[in-house]
Amino acid sequence: MSYNNVSSRSFDYNNVSYVPLQKSHNKKQSKRLKKQVRQQKGINLRHICPITDNQEKAFDSFLSGKNMLLHGVAGTGKTFVSLYLAIKDAIDNCSDRPQVEIIRSVVPTRDMGFLPGSMNEKSRVYEQPYMAICNELFGRGDAYDILKRKDIVNFSTTSFIRGLTFNDTTVIVDECQNMTWHELDSIITRLGDNTRVIFCGDFRQSDFKWDDEKSGIHTFMKVIKKMTSFDFIEFDQHDIVRSELVKEYIISKLELGMV
Repeated sequence: MSYNNVSSRSFDYNNVSYVPLQKSHNKKQSKRLKKQVRQQKGINLRHICPITDNQEKAFDSFLSGKNMLLHGVAGTGKTFVSLYLAIKDAIDNCSDRPQVEIIRSVVPTRDMGFLPGSMNEKSRVYEQPYMAICNELFGRGDAYDILKRKDIVNFSTTSFIRGLTFNDTTVIVDECQNMTWHELDSIITRLGDNTRVIFCGDFRQSDFKWDDEKSGIHTFMKVIKKMTSFDFIEFDQHDIVRSELVKEYIISKLELGMV
């Protein structure tokens, strides 16, 4: 992804006002004031522009208030764009959806064995992509943790959403090709008042071993395509922005019929 180093909105994570640096002949006081400014200054969300036609469609669809299913090959920025748009909306002073909920299934690409630690420590493994995106969007390594601490962003797995209702939230369902029909059905029936949802995935990247498990995303997509509240946006090899190497590799796979 490319971005301009321009803030779309500056906001204060410490709930304090900016303290201007005042002139002082007292070196100790001046040093203290400089430290105060660094601690109290908010962090800025970088301004991101769509760089492919389908990314632009996603921007337009989100701004028009639609739910979305972003489907397509790896490296096209589906998750990046979704998280940027959701966070930008959440931190807007006029926003009526001040929270972003990221949901994914904990299906590994191969058997990793038992993960030690608490439930939060186990799920931390699956939060790494969103940490990287948030840290890039804000240009600092602690952005994701700040957003979580301020209850702007939250992460959940499909194992623990039963009984929940998401109100006034933008829900991002990532890697949905690794969810069963039951998981996808459970998520969409959790969405409450004033909540929008963005599904991201690619059925060709499913980590399921059995065809009956893989069929969940296909069935779900058929239902979504019948719903007028959803925009279905298909990303292809022309939308790959991760790197030229990834683009060349995926195009070569597609040309060989390897999906």
